[in-house]
Amino acid sequence: MDITLLIKAALMGIVEGLTEFLPISSTGHLILAGALLGFDDEKAKVFDIAIQTGAILAVILVYWQKLRATVVALPTSRQAQQFTLNVLIAFVPAVVLGLLFGKAIKANLFTAEVVATTFIIGGFVILWAERRQARAETAPRILDVDQMGWKDAVKVGLVQCLAMIPGTSRSGATIIGGMLLGLSRKAATDFSFYLAIPTLIGAGAYSLVKERALLSLADLPMFGVGLLFSFISAWLCVRWLLRFISTHSFVGFAWYRIVFGIVVLATAWSGAVKWSA
Repeated sequence: MDITLLIKAALMGIVEGLTEFLPISSTGHLILAGALLGFDDEKAKVFDIAIQTGAILAVILVYWQKLRATVVALPTSRQAQQFTLNVLIAFVPAVVLGLLFGKAIKANLFTAEVVATTFIIGGFVILWAERRQARAETAPRILDVDQMGWKDAVKVGLVQCLAMIPGTSRSGATIIGGMLLGLSRKAATDFSFYLAIPTLIGAGAYSLVKERALLSLADLPMFGVGLLFSFISAWLCVRWLLRFISTHSFVGFAWYRIVFGIVVLATAWSGAVKWSA
């Protein structure tokens, strides 16, 4: 058993769990962390996607009561049916565009320069969105996910597709996009978490099946460690974020993105850090 490899898997799992549901891009952080750790070959790319399942299990645990109540009420409750339909509708655009362009995006955009640039752009978008909501004279149109209609779900689903560009952040795109579309910060965050369940489980399963030739039973410990640490760190992060957004905006995350993106660009261009092979 390669202890060094397991340590790298644990570190990558922590990075995934801590960044998946914050508007700072888990994919971008995994690309950069993988480059620094020398954990960026083809098998590592499958690993990065697969361990998202650990983070999703944390979301399922945190939202278990809502999810369970929805499943139980699904045959008879119009509200439960509409909520489920909204999640499925929002999930579809990512499936379609992912199948069409996923391979080309991985081949051309998974670089430190692209990640850093989208970090910076995304940071300024968050600042603009927060300033826009703070200046709004009326309350958000949607205060709870159960108030969303299918048109709202379509729009959020389309916004989620922006996260196919590494460094954008899936949660950032859906939360900030949702806010711009009239959702409250709480409603946008909740729906982002619910939408993550089919999106990330689907991406992980598809990647494992597609790249199964790269994997063997000897890889199980590495994947197990990554999933475990992803689950633990994501569970802590989600619980913290839900408390945080009740009294804070996302401005701090925006400045983090901008500063971190500038540092990555500066070190990449100067050659101080070899972010990618």
